[in-house]
Amino acid sequence: MRMPRPIWITISGMARCPDNSDRIGASTAAAAISTKVATEEEFTPFRRGAGGASSYIRPRLRPGWEPARPRDILMRQTLLAPAGEAPREDSHARTTGVDARHSAMLTVVGPNGADQHEAAGHPERPARILAVMDGIADLHLGSDVLVVPARAATVEQLHRVHAPAYLDELEQFCAAGGGHLDQDTYATAASWEVARQAAGAGLVAIEAVRHHGGTALAAVRPPGHHALIDRSMGFCLINNVAVAAQSLVDAGERVVIIDWDVHHGNGTQAIFWDEPRVLYVSTHQWPCYPGTGRASEVGGDRARGLTVNLPLPPGATGDVVQHAFDQVVSPMVDRFDPTWVLVSAGFDAHRADPVGDLGLSSGDFAALATVVSGYVPALDRVVLFLEGGYDLGALRSSVSATVGALVGSSAPSEPVTSGGPGWDHVRDIAERRRTGLG
Repeated sequence: MRMPRPIWITISGMARCPDNSDRIGASTAAAAISTKVATEEEFTPFRRGAGGASSYIRPRLRPGWEPARPRDILMRQTLLAPAGEAPREDSHARTTGVDARHSAMLTVVGPNGADQHEAAGHPERPARILAVMDGIADLHLGSDVLVVPARAATVEQLHRVHAPAYLDELEQFCAAGGGHLDQDTYATAASWEVARQAAGAGLVAIEAVRHHGGTALAAVRPPGHHALIDRSMGFCLINNVAVAAQSLVDAGERVVIIDWDVHHGNGTQAIFWDEPRVLYVSTHQWPCYPGTGRASEVGGDRARGLTVNLPLPPGATGDVVQHAFDQVVSPMVDRFDPTWVLVSAGFDAHRADPVGDLGLSSGDFAALATVVSGYVPALDRVVLFLEGGYDLGALRSSVSATVGALVGSSAPSEPVTSGGPGWDHVRDIAERRRTGLG
């Protein structure tokens, strides 16, 4: 069975889901994706008008606000483990009965892409990394967080996933100054090296959790799950999670990739379409970019059933996603029996994100993290990879809630959501999977 040909819709150079094509008009796009963001910035929510139409409200700035400087990311690392501070045994996590599976140790690989790989007016911008690091800082982990630099993936490691000719073309394109690779995806003179660092971050994360225990987050950009074997797309240049998964497969491991980005990870699905040692699971909005991810797409002849797609309608809430995991995903994971969990952690499924229309909260991401961490016997086999997430406030709170659920700490987060559409879709998904496997 051949993979479906991807389709996409673009508005003002951004990947858009059909159901929210009116969310950000061309005249307001620049305001919605301003790159000059600092931690002092406060965002007002999206306002829904008649018929569900949305408009972006310009951010309010506190007095004395200044744009973030590249060196600010280094300052944020010091906030995670202030000099002279001992681990806090009286932390909230240790006084509220956190499950014993939770490990207090977190390894953050990066941060990568906070001051390079940038195009004016593009939503995939350096400020996203600052938001991620602020979300980690909100957990006040002190000495329980280890920040290690990413290491560039070698060309040989990239060749295990991507076509050599494509990588050569990408390197040459960047060396020539870069530009737009398609309507949605750009590269700059620095993007080749930045993308190699992002791809190598997952390899470093795997090494780190093997050595130190705990869990790890690859705080890197550009994202990767849309990158195909032989081309870039959807903001992605190299498929970061695929590079890491392939390294584990080469070492004899069995890997489940959980992709909760609002968009289907067509690149990851295609790369492992016929790989019996990788189980790929995606929850995503449907219909939406890139047009793949139907429930009937179940894998190639050697991996029948090991692609699990959960296409959900706009407005679907956390209870629907949890139901889909309970009814479809968890039984499949139990049969597959993975040794590692890799998460394509896209936070654009948050209800405040400008590029999607799912209805999740930061609390929902925390609940999902708790579920997927139970898919392996030991928590030190879980690695998160940043994918999407373009509302900076939602990204910050979602990272904090997700990581906090894994390490046994917590910061204030939104409650889980319920009452949205999609319960009937879960039943249909199960039926379409049976049809695809028939």
